[in-house]
Amino acid sequence: MTNAYSGLRESLQSVSFTLPTPFSGDCERVLYEQLEENARTLYDEGARVFIPCGNTGEYYSLSQDERIDVVRSTIDAVPEDATVVGGAGGSVKNAVELLEAYEAAGADAAMIMYPRHTYVHEQGLIEYYRTLADATDMGLILYKRGQLLSEVVLDDLSQLENVVAVKYAVNDVKEFSRLVETVSGDVEWLNGVAERYALSYAIEGADGFTTGIGNFVPQPVLALKSALSAGEWDRAKEIKDALRPFEDFREEQGGGVAFSSAKNVPVVKHGLDLQGMAGGPVREPLVDLSADDRERVEQYLDRIRHADYAVSPSA
Repeated sequence: MTNAYSGLRESLQSVSFTLPTPFSGDCERVLYEQLEENARTLYDEGARVFIPCGNTGEYYSLSQDERIDVVRSTIDAVPEDATVVGGAGGSVKNAVELLEAYEAAGADAAMIMYPRHTYVHEQGLIEYYRTLADATDMGLILYKRGQLLSEVVLDDLSQLENVVAVKYAVNDVKEFSRLVETVSGDVEWLNGVAERYALSYAIEGADGFTTGIGNFVPQPVLALKSALSAGEWDRAKEIKDALRPFEDFREEQGGGVAFSSAKNVPVVKHGLDLQGMAGGPVREPLVDLSADDRERVEQYLDRIRHADYAVSPSA
């Protein structure tokens, strides 16, 4: 399919790095210079697609102005051949405000965060996304984290020219495989559950995947994608298995069954700190890692830090 979004679609067939947002020690301020340094470091390591203001970026703990400034800082930090996808969501007015600001700043696309409205009608949800698509010329990525983005919703929205991809962040390979076959529009499918199931989703049609731990171990993550693209399944499984302890750790509960994946972001931020990058604290309702958990991150990192997973920056 050749259209105005072909270049964007091609860029998404890779690894998308979901950037954490570094805060000051009291969490009152976003440290924009450190954010930019992180992005430049990742670019030098080979990253080419960046998603600021996603869940790993603590989107729901940021103000509107902070979201705009985080995306703008990311754009300013990386060369023009990088792809920057800003997270946007909430009410139509708030989302449109962000889309307009991101487009003016030079973002390549926006990822529409999974809807958090209390009461949702399927047709109303379709109209919500269609309104956002009409409000911008940027490409849009739909972020599926649950059943609200049903097959009906995805099929309808996949017909829109600037809906270019779906980030599928549900641990359900069976459903994913069906949607890849039944959704009639031509969209890129992104594995949104990261490295742990990268092989399974790639085999079922995922064109790329998003990463959180790639922020502090970019080379193994890029090597995993390289192995998947080359069909080197044994190599891919080896790397996936080495990275899996981090992903299992990030999924752990934070106080009860209702608080799954509570350690997701603080694990990434502590990993950044250990690698000499800017991680820092998390804003509530997240909680920083305990001393024992910080030690676990160090142990997992030591296991893979010196492994032979390097790929060239152009890979």
